[in-house]
Amino acid sequence: MNTPQKFTALQVMQDAAVIPVIVLSDVAHAVPMARALVAGGIRMLEVTLRTPQALACIEAIARDVPEAVVGAGTVRSRADALAAANAGAQFAVSPGYTSAVGQACRDAGLALLPGVATGSEILMAQEDGYSQLKFFPAMQAGGPAMLKAWSGPFFDVQFCPTGGVTLQNAPEFLAVPNVVCVGGSWLVPSDALAQGDWARITQLARDTQALKK
Repeated sequence: MNTPQKFTALQVMQDAAVIPVIVLSDVAHAVPMARALVAGGIRMLEVTLRTPQALACIEAIARDVPEAVVGAGTVRSRADALAAANAGAQFAVSPGYTSAVGQACRDAGLALLPGVATGSEILMAQEDGYSQLKFFPAMQAGGPAMLKAWSGPFFDVQFCPTGGVTLQNAPEFLAVPNVVCVGGSWLVPSDALAQGDWARITQLARDTQALKK
């Protein structure tokens, strides 16, 4: 088996304008869903650790969809990071940041997008060497205006806003200079998963190609 390519957090962010934020409750959905997103031009896939099936879904995608790059979202602890890496995840996304989570991802060989919502959290992440960050929850924490305000004091930080981001408001976020990409759950709607409507998911992924940084 080939060793997977290692990606940096910036490479994960730069791959497409949107990283899909995916919640899977059925392992049978994982592979066709991943193939549908790849067919639409999206290969960086964040599968959140919000369901008991999430790790098995990550494992299935890593094994059966080699053209996808699967990551784990909602990584909150060292145990989460190690389990995600063991399942085949290549990157991690956290809803907040602690040094323990950062070190765990380094130990596990996972590129990490740490979640931040305040200036103090940005400083903590930067102290540990992280300058590519997830702004979460983006709309509730101040939206594009907050990101613009941060561009002064945190001129060397790049962001992926997630939380309340939609196809409609994504262009406003992507227009902010310190935003590299956005995270969005709209690419994988729960009803499309339930119905096995993979063509719809492919089309939703294709629709994001119009979004430009």
